[in-house]
Amino acid sequence: MPSFDATLEADLNEVRNAVEQSMKEITTRFDFKGSSAKVEQANRELTAYADSEFQLGQVRDVLLSKAAKRNVDVRFLEPAEIQKIGGDRVKQLIAVRHGIAGDDAKRIVRIIKDSKMKVQASIQGDAVRVTGTKRDDLQAVINLLKKEVTDLPLGFGNFRD
Repeated sequence: MPSFDATLEADLNEVRNAVEQSMKEITTRFDFKGSSAKVEQANRELTAYADSEFQLGQVRDVLLSKAAKRNVDVRFLEPAEIQKIGGDRVKQLIAVRHGIAGDDAKRIVRIIKDSKMKVQASIQGDAVRVTGTKRDDLQAVINLLKKEVTDLPLGFGNFRD
């Protein structure tokens, strides 16, 4: 039976490259001279530091633009609350999404079931596996998910015949 997996996984090498390019731009920009603005990466978590909330917004904008140029969908980057770390300095954690959360997986399965296509969808850990009898049905499901689920940067892989 043909099947495929709908997943949510960013290319961490490209994320690292985007962070490195952001740091290179931050160190050379005039408006960041003498400031403690920087971006650090630890596995699937980025941390942006700056001297003020305005400057933190600029650091985040630089990071998002570099990520977009590296073909990293910015919907993978999920910013948290801004935290004060002494004086005027602030930091913000930015999580890199990995795996489809339970609520989102249930919503994807519901969309597929409501479409009345002759396919079965099941939650497999942090992915959604879709199985059907015809490849055309699976391709129709992929197009449906691309159209309906716009808030998640879904990837479709592990296509089996």
